[in-house]
Amino acid sequence: MQQFTFQSSFPRVVFESGAIRHLEREVELLGASKALVLSTPDQAHYAEMVADRLGSRCAGIFANAVMHVPIEVARAARDEARRLGADCAIAIGGGSTTGLGKAIALESALPILAIPTTYAGSEMTPIYGITDAGLKKTGRDIRVLPRAVLYDPELTTTLPFAMSVTSGINAIAHAAEGLYAQDTNPIMDLLAIEGISALAKGLPKLKTNLEDREGRSGCLYGAWLCGTVLGNVGMALHHKLCHTLGGSFDLPHAQTHTVILPYALAYNAPAVPAVMRRIADAIGTEDAPTGMWQLAKELGAPVSLRDIGMPYEGIDRVLELTMMSAYPNPRPLDRAALRALLERAFAGELPQSNQ
Repeated sequence: MQQFTFQSSFPRVVFESGAIRHLEREVELLGASKALVLSTPDQAHYAEMVADRLGSRCAGIFANAVMHVPIEVARAARDEARRLGADCAIAIGGGSTTGLGKAIALESALPILAIPTTYAGSEMTPIYGITDAGLKKTGRDIRVLPRAVLYDPELTTTLPFAMSVTSGINAIAHAAEGLYAQDTNPIMDLLAIEGISALAKGLPKLKTNLEDREGRSGCLYGAWLCGTVLGNVGMALHHKLCHTLGGSFDLPHAQTHTVILPYALAYNAPAVPAVMRRIADAIGTEDAPTGMWQLAKELGAPVSLRDIGMPYEGIDRVLELTMMSAYPNPRPLDRAALRALLERAFAGELPQSNQ
């Protein structure tokens, strides 16, 4: 008999093509009247679209979100929200923008409305991360969980293919680790397998038609489920490695997750063979680590840390930080085995479950 404890908090979710038309209604349901709209510089046009729809309900735009939420940017956004008298924040974009919204909510308790344009999934989690002096510190706090999420597949059709792939595999990583988290439960297991399967089926459709509505909808659906898993169970080795790599070397978030996932699965495979079989079935392959590596490679995603800017000499620092404050993991952390993992990930070699 599987023993578990289940307790969950979910944001209100509106999932439909053209969901952006419900923006004003969702802001009203928050009881808000002055929204600060957040985005990255590259997605400022989305922020302007939201601001135009809100009219007088828009307090202003802060289009300076960046990866890993540097503490300086978080403080600037918080100060801007206070200066403008904003009573809610609207984060439109990917994980960087949602993360900035969470940083604001952490201190101010402003309600967040998220409008994802990628498959990051962070809009479904109470997890926040802030980078200070090269170290990314993460935590969980229910105050940062967005109150509402508008999922509109139409807003993802312009997401470049390469970014769609890495964003989607990043989402798969959330669910894969959820399957062997120490606090997993049957409900999260169901969501994880469904989410992994939806993304594994949806991403290849975008290779032939970037605007494939069925593919886009399936990927966004999968990202929602995978993000929900991440928000309700703990993280393990994969996320620890990615947070360390991203915060310490400013590596691109989704690409880092894409590279590391097959190797983290291979490391844990001997400890959780039944989970690996379920992941393999969900992505339609015989072996989960090899199948994930092949899926990324076939879709043109990076498969080596070297290719995304990781310096070889940084491996020792990653090992040190990973061993120093490890997340719970089904297989105990062994320095020699972790070095082997990182060496293979650096070179982009096929993952090995006996490493």
